[in-house]
Amino acid sequence: MRRETTSSIPRRSRVRALLVLWTCAICAGANAAPKGLDIYFLDVEGGAATLLVTSRGESLLIDSGWKRDDLRDAKRIHDAATRLAGLKQIDHYVTTHFHTDHFGSITQLVPLIPVIKFYDHALMQESQDYDKKLYPEYMKVAEGKRQILKAGETIPLKSGKTPLRVICVVSDGRPVLAPVGTGAGVNPFCDGAAAKEEDRSDNAKSIGLLISYGDFEFLNLGDLTWNVEHQLVCPDNLLGRVDLFMVTHHGSDTSNNPVLVKAVQPTVSIMCNGARKAGSLQSIALLKSLPSLKAAYQLHRNVQISEAENTDRRLIANWDEGCQGQFIKVSVSSNGHTYSVRIGEKGKPQQFHSE
Repeated sequence: MRRETTSSIPRRSRVRALLVLWTCAICAGANAAPKGLDIYFLDVEGGAATLLVTSRGESLLIDSGWKRDDLRDAKRIHDAATRLAGLKQIDHYVTTHFHTDHFGSITQLVPLIPVIKFYDHALMQESQDYDKKLYPEYMKVAEGKRQILKAGETIPLKSGKTPLRVICVVSDGRPVLAPVGTGAGVNPFCDGAAAKEEDRSDNAKSIGLLISYGDFEFLNLGDLTWNVEHQLVCPDNLLGRVDLFMVTHHGSDTSNNPVLVKAVQPTVSIMCNGARKAGSLQSIALLKSLPSLKAAYQLHRNVQISEAENTDRRLIANWDEGCQGQFIKVSVSSNGHTYSVRIGEKGKPQQFHSE
């Protein structure tokens, strides 16, 4: 049988076939789901690193994990930014506070990928509690690119058709002065709320961000502690309700004041704990008690408590203590009406509606 070659096919037929292929490619592009907002909760094993990528391809990295000789955390952030998100640079980087587990690897990340703008809460003084060894290194890489971010100020990310806002709700121990979130108002949980001993560490100075994308709202308060959390929601809840709550301070019981957690009424929580760091019984129990909460994710199983005392096993990214650094990804639809949460690259997404 004679094999038909390309040259034996009539030119008109070849042109017609090319047109069909071109039309199919155009249709496939038109039918592809438009981009929304992606949020990666990266496992830096008891530290914090959260990467946001907008529909316009802009990026915001909040914290960067530990400084290590093997560059573990810097490499994990770089892999997520370049391979998973397709980024060429980090447009905005926020250090919530100057403790090693939150800003340690930024000096190791900068040689791997350009970081354009840096934000933090203050020029540190010798008498303050902070990592005095790493801070000068941070100041060196941030030189000429750094801005002190104050409560009420915003980080300028471009909006597409769906409005996008990143507002600082607390910084250097000072909360915003006016309501900023949907559903803000009188907080009924404030009555009889107990204070704790004043926290003089840099945790209490943490930057907190409220990120809104259409109807979707995400709250990240770094390692903010009990008494300052109280100021954000009492006597009035200035934050309103949120869809996604990054459990504060890795799930520590010196943070996650019930008056705040109950007031913001999250639908989904994500705890950036370590196998042996935070993820306290009190914080996990508080989340489980919330009527609003539909899923409580953890980056790690707390190996120091029982399986039943952790969250649902299916919602824990890294079950074994010797882990491979599995992340949790939140994908918000282009209109901000819905979002999904999945573990790693192959996890089954769980769908939610923005409230």
